[in-house]
Amino acid sequence: MPGTPLRVAVLVGSTREGRFAPVVTKWLTGHLGQRDDVRADVVDLAETPLPTVLPAFGQEPPPGTTEALSLVTPRLAAADAFVFVTPEYNHSYPAALKNAVDWHNEQWHGKPVAFVSYGGLSGGLRAVEHLRVVMAELNAMTIRNTVSFHNAYGAFAADGRVDDPAVDTAAKAMLDQLTWWAHALRDAKETRPYPA
Repeated sequence: MPGTPLRVAVLVGSTREGRFAPVVTKWLTGHLGQRDDVRADVVDLAETPLPTVLPAFGQEPPPGTTEALSLVTPRLAAADAFVFVTPEYNHSYPAALKNAVDWHNEQWHGKPVAFVSYGGLSGGLRAVEHLRVVMAELNAMTIRNTVSFHNAYGAFAADGRVDDPAVDTAAKAMLDQLTWWAHALRDAKETRPYPA
């Protein structure tokens, strides 16, 4: 519906103890909070852990699976768009994030995905490039623009602010692209269901 804010699920991919993800996520949700056209829902995989054993095709899932998925799946299904906040682990993205992606399928279909990455010299960009291929397989539309924090620990002030105006410009450009695609795809699905 025109005028209805977009529901953007922010998927926090790192679950490591001492992780930097909350700092980056808070910065991102600050940008999302400045927009009237979106409502953010932070899905933190450290707070909503999913089972790590996927059942074989045709097999029953492990006990407790339904309860764990009920904390995440409806939120992903309700989202019009996604932003993945991911570090780079061993030239790729975290296992918890891959697990969350693999537990779901149609929740990603016909929806746009943007990326905010962080890390050392590469800024997590290798994680993003791996995610682009995976999300294409799941019929999602990845956004060209991304925000990456190189040497992330040094990019943020003690209060969580980023003093580099170029980063704010990059965030706005990324979110402008994300919302454009989210509106276009949401409107298209209202006219014609996404093909299964």
